[in-house]
Amino acid sequence: MFFVVPFSSFAQRNGKNLPYYEHKKFHAGTHLGITYSTYNYKLYKNLHTDDSLYQISIRSQPGFAIHVPMAAWSPVYYVHFRFVASISFHETLFDYTYWKKGELTHRTYRTDPTRLNFPLQIKLNSKRLTNFGAYALGGFCYSYDLSSQHKVIQTPSNPIVKTKPADFSYSVGGGFDFFLEYFKFGIELKVQNGLRDILIHDNSFFSTPIQSLKSHTLWIQFTFET
Repeated sequence: MFFVVPFSSFAQRNGKNLPYYEHKKFHAGTHLGITYSTYNYKLYKNLHTDDSLYQISIRSQPGFAIHVPMAAWSPVYYVHFRFVASISFHETLFDYTYWKKGELTHRTYRTDPTRLNFPLQIKLNSKRLTNFGAYALGGFCYSYDLSSQHKVIQTPSNPIVKTKPADFSYSVGGGFDFFLEYFKFGIELKVQNGLRDILIHDNSFFSTPIQSLKSHTLWIQFTFET
């Protein structure tokens, strides 16, 4: 139902909607986002001999993002700089398999990062074909995890995965724009990869086998822009 009104409006009109859109230097709008967040990680080569650990896997869970109004500047139509801050909610599961009394035992730890994201992106637009366009984008982002437990003191009976609250990442992606009667509607897909190791190496049960841990997020976004 969410897509019916925009696409029916796009299909029913003939001619060019928002004919002066390309001539505007500044634009405003908002995003709605769905995310899938996990981590790119490296394990130490002697994984099978340390702490009787056998295997680690990380599972991504769906999340969502709430965006503040978007600000964008277009020096020329084909080049589009934009900033749209957001708060995103994710869930990731760490599955540990280890030997205990001669049997394989499983243990799962869940992280729930709540990140404030401050991205700066450049969007490269294709030539507009009546009411349709495509684009590629890239950029950098600073994120801060409001739910980070980096100050929590580890206990052997209740270990946790501790991560640094601040993160820097780059993103690449692309999408399609549909020029409707009153606004421009876009569908966008991008991948965001962390640039730094955010794991706190405190020699706990969960962190000892991991050499590095970097954020990795898939974003599916719907944009509304005037």
